[in-house]
Amino acid sequence: MTGEQQVVFWRRALRVARSEIAALTALLVVALGVMTFVEVADDMTEADGQAFDQMVLQWMQPVAGQPRGPWWMHEAAADLTSLGGISVLALFAAIAFGFLLIQRKRLSAVLLLVGLAGGVALSEGLKAVFERARPPVEYQAVETLNASFPSGHALLSAVFYLTLGVMLTRAFSKRRLKAFVLGSAMLIAMLIGLTRIYLGAHWATDVFAGWSVGAAWAMSLWLVAYAVERRQTASHARLQDETSG
Repeated sequence: MTGEQQVVFWRRALRVARSEIAALTALLVVALGVMTFVEVADDMTEADGQAFDQMVLQWMQPVAGQPRGPWWMHEAAADLTSLGGISVLALFAAIAFGFLLIQRKRLSAVLLLVGLAGGVALSEGLKAVFERARPPVEYQAVETLNASFPSGHALLSAVFYLTLGVMLTRAFSKRRLKAFVLGSAMLIAMLIGLTRIYLGAHWATDVFAGWSVGAAWAMSLWLVAYAVERRQTASHARLQDETSG
């Protein structure tokens, strides 16, 4: 290969890398999410992981059932944690689904529902596999159901808000707006997970695992949408998202 051919090759490679940077980033998130979950799942059964969970719980609640901070912080945490509940997410999903259909974003609408339904299946399936006990009842400042690992609130909030955030970034051309929307989605998912630890509903590793699985699943869905949309654009398939004229 001559020097000129090498220059042409690397220019083309750089152009492809720039055009596919989003897909490469999503693949990285999926890989890191899966690896993190495996690592956390292994650690939470060992003495070091259990000691870490106990330390975080006792720091959050020096007195069992009384989270740190003033009363308004407790109320705020209870309000924020409800944003990751299945009832609230189902309502938001229904609204978002209708909006996407009105905007003729059929593919995004379908994948949003698939993402949330798949997230519920992942959450319940993993809980059934690991069957981890919740923190002691005296630490639980909110009512809880089923097993503890992974946190369903953390998993589902990561799936829903990240998926919605990534979809909304496509509506803006400016990078700072894209960053703001995606950053807001990440912040909401993070706060919901932290409230689960703060309120004694979950161990810290439950939340880390939920975030990992949720982020990996959300980015997997985006990759599916990306691949399907590229394949179907040329054939004008009915499922693809339509651009507004």
